[in-house]
Parts: sequence; C-alpha cells; structure tokens
Amino acid sequence: MRTFGLVGRSLAHSFSQTYFTQKFYQLGLDDYRYELFELAAASELPGLLARHPDLAGLNVTIPYKEQVWPYLHDVASSAARVGAVNVIEIQADGRLIGHNTDYVGFRESLRTFYPTPAAGGRALVLGTGGAAKAVAVALRELGIAYWLVSRDIMGPHLTYADLTPEVLAAHPLIINTTPLGTYPNVAACPPLPYAALTPQHYVYDLVYNPRETLFLRQARETGAHTKNGFDMLERQAEAAWAIWNGNN
Repeated sequence: MRTFGLVGRSLAHSFSQTYFTQKFYQLGLDDYRYELFELAAASELPGLLARHPDLAGLNVTIPYKEQVWPYLHDVASSAARVGAVNVIEIQADGRLIGHNTDYVGFRESLRTFYPTPAAGGRALVLGTGGAAKAVAVALRELGIAYWLVSRDIMGPHLTYADLTPEVLAAHPLIINTTPLGTYPNVAACPPLPYAALTPQHYVYDLVYNPRETLFLRQARETGAHTKNGFDMLERQAEAAWAIWNGNN
C-alpha cells in the first residue's frame, strides 16, 4: 500500500482526496490511497509520519505551508524561491524534501484567463501568506507588477482601507489568496468596494469550494471576468504527482 495525503488544520473544504482517489482508480492503482490528516499544529508532522510508515508523499495546506519548514531535511528550488511548501516528497530513506507546485499551477492557470497586456498590467494580491507568496512568484515570472494587500495596518503592504475605487481602476487583475469564503464559511469575503469593479477587471479566487464564492459572485455581477481555483488545484496536483513519482 502506498499512501499519500493532505495535512492542514481544517480540511472539510478540500477536494484533493476526491481528485487523487479518482486518479488512482483511472490508473488502476488499487494499492494507492489518499487520506486527509488534520493537525492541530505543524509540530505534529513527525508523529504523523511515525504512525504512517507507508506514506509516500504529502500535500500541505493552510496554515502550514510555512510552518512545516523546520521539519524538512531539504527544500527544492521551487520552495526556496517561494518561501513556502505545499508538497512534501518522502524519499526511500525517509528524507523529507519540500517543494512548491502552487506557483506553477497558478501561473499556468492565469495564462489561460488573463490576457496580459504589453505593459504587463497591474495586480492586487489579497493576502500575504504562503499562497500569496506563490502567486507573487508567478506574477513576477509573467512580468505583472503587483501590490500585496494585508489586514495589518503596520505592515509594508497596502491595507483594505487603501483599496479605493481609483486604486481598483488602476489594477485590472485582482487575486484572492485568503481563505475567506471557503466552505463552510461561505458568507465571508474580502472587504472591497465591489461596485468599483468593471468588465475590464479579471478577478481570480484561489478558493474552489464553493465553486463561486461571494467574492466571485459580487465581481461577476459587475461584469468582471471571474475564475475560481479549481484549475490551479488540478495543475498543482499533477505537478505534485510528478514529484512523487520521481519525475521532477
């Protein structure tokens, strides 16, 4: 039996188990399984590995993409570049190698959604966590200038109070990397002046459950283009699968 899984604090929203279970079925891998491992703290990772010696690879989600770092033996260049880990490769000798496939998944998904103008456009990235770091790397590779937006009024980033209609007008691409609106808390959304959005805006939400968050619905109702994070999920998952099979 080869076991893979997802570690995070609350995993009720995740489709990863369904995605990989269907993949194993399609490939005829009857001795493969994918489990969800809710951990109260990242420090529980070594204990999880000890209890499940059949683990062959892990995905990592909120809030542990940065917190698992001390428990790894090494990190690949992708994780070092982003500063966050969303995939753990478990080698035959037990060494744990951290990778980041989020930024590649987002970058390739964005290519199919946002028609980057010659000048590169400008973006607002809502959030400053591990997912935001991955998005920032992808935007830099695509030549898109961006501002991070944080709730922290003492930080170096924009705050939500700074997001005036004029600021939104100057940033046609808006990306939510926060968990706001994720099932079951579907009534939450980032505090934006949604009425200032237009059909010239492209609004991307990394959340994929529900399919249309309140954030995306309010953007769609203004005529903005919208996209959820399921395409990114699929792309990063396939990149993780390649890593676990030694194809990275």
